[in-house]
Amino acid sequence: QVQLVESGGGLVQAGVSLRLSCAASGRTFSNYAMGWFRQAPGKKREFVSTITRSGGSTYYADSVKGRFTISRDNAKNMVYLEMNSLKPEDTAVYYCAAARGVYYYTVDRDYDYWGQGTQVTVSS
Repeated sequence: QVQLVESGGGLVQAGVSLRLSCAASGRTFSNYAMGWFRQAPGKKREFVSTITRSGGSTYYADSVKGRFTISRDNAKNMVYLEMNSLKPEDTAVYYCAAARGVYYYTVDRDYDYWGQGTQVTVSS
């Protein structure tokens, strides 16, 4: 089992930055690819970003590419999502997820463990 706890969400104005954190505990963190997903009210959960076990490769949804940066610290069992130039359409609950595997993954069914989510609200 892997337990994931997100933090760092909040209410911010458009254009500012926010950093989400996800703390992992349980099994060996470095054995898991990590991902961030989000779900806005009335919408399906969507992929945001993912990172391989070593942190050597990352991938982003087109909607956040160039604005968001995913990173991880395997020594601290942490994964981060740095969000810059936030827009109202970034408003959602953001979820951290862990996937067993050697690649990175963009589909939610590939993930084995999920956090409870953290709310990000961006006002215009």
